[in-house]
This record gives sequence, C-alpha cells and structure tokens, in this order.
Amino acid sequence: MSIHMTVTPEEAADRLAIRELIDAYAHYADLRQPGAQAELFTPEARTLVYMGEPGEPVQVLTTREQHVEGFSALSQYAATTHFNGQFTITLDGASATGEGYCLAHHLLDADDGRKLIVMSIRYEDAYIKQSSAWLFAERKLIIVWTDTRPSQP
Repeated sequence: MSIHMTVTPEEAADRLAIRELIDAYAHYADLRQPGAQAELFTPEARTLVYMGEPGEPVQVLTTREQHVEGFSALSQYAATTHFNGQFTITLDGASATGEGYCLAHHLLDADDGRKLIVMSIRYEDAYIKQSSAWLFAERKLIIVWTDTRPSQP
C-alpha cells in the first residue's frame, strides 16, 4: 500500500463513509443502542467473533435479531469506550474490504470489585454499498488479547 496515492473525489467520499460506518458501530456500542448498531449491517450480514487468531468462531450472528441480542451483551458492563485505530480499506466498486484495530475498554462491576477489561480487537470487514449507503456485509471480530485489572469506582 502506497501512502501517496491519487484518490478521486468519489473514492474519498466512499472511504469517509466507510470510516463513519466503522465509527458508528463503536458509538452505538458505547451508547448501548444494539438496534441502531444492528442497522449498520445488511439483513443477510454475519458477524463472527474469535478469541485469538481465526479458527472456529466462538460466536456467529447471522440475523438482525441475533445481532441485536449479541450487541446487547455489552449491557453487562457499567461503561465501555471503544477507540478505533488505523483501518485499511480496499475499494472495489460497490463493495470493499477492510482491516482495522480497536482498543475496547470495559468497566465491570463484580462481586469482588470493579474491574477494567481492555481488549485489543482486530476487525476483518466486508462492506457493501446499498442505496448509496455503506453497510457491513461481514465483520470478523478477533480478540487479539485482553488485560483485566482492578479499577476504582
């Protein structure tokens, strides 16, 4: 990948729209809006969750209802904050792929005190443009590592 490439205005608009899609996913996760988060996916999209490098997924979401239910799991935390990092996006007309990184912070109130769980996540995405809007067609959520430590209330 070259850091100095010529980008048409249409490509720039598509890249920005995809980045806004990625950031909206994190935004709705942190606001606990699983319905809005699920709306970022095509009706036939799937999400695959992996603990470590992809082998067998530990969770697969394939319907809108499954996405809402899966995203609702974040409600177990007192708060979350997702920091999206770099994303590489490869455009191919009305479809695209991307890979990116996120540090997700989760505050958990447990019987033995509050804990901070930090997850390093790598996303491998497929996007599709439908009715001039970019949506997730597939999202692989790969938890690369986690760190759990006590946190102050």
